[in-house]
Amino acid sequence: MDPLAASMKISGSGLETQSTRLRIVSENIANARSTGDTPGADPYRRKTITFGSELDKATGGTLATVKKFGVDRSKYTEEYDPGNPAADEKGIVKMPNVNMLVEMADMREANRSYEANLQTIKQTRELIAATLDLLKASQ
Repeated sequence: MDPLAASMKISGSGLETQSTRLRIVSENIANARSTGDTPGADPYRRKTITFGSELDKATGGTLATVKKFGVDRSKYTEEYDPGNPAADEKGIVKMPNVNMLVEMADMREANRSYEANLQTIKQTRELIAATLDLLKASQ
């Protein structure tokens, strides 16, 4: 396979995985304050994503893949909020195990990885266009 086409395919797989990662981070941020519906019920649990790699026989390159989705098993935090419908008899509410600093760092890293893959695709397209221009000029 053409190395430029392989580059586009590899970068495309990176775009796809980072897009999925951004979706998971966004879901975690959106649910950072989502408590259970009943007293003592468990709140939202932070979702995680694990990446893998897969050899692409057509290109000979390694593509980024989503290996699996999971949940963070760390402890919930607890807050005193007796007016909350999810509060137990002591007024304690279990809060999601979402750390906004971690989510923002993950979002920033995923965004930068996405941009790097996008830039690679743009540069590859420019190389393809330049190659076509050279071929046209040589005729």
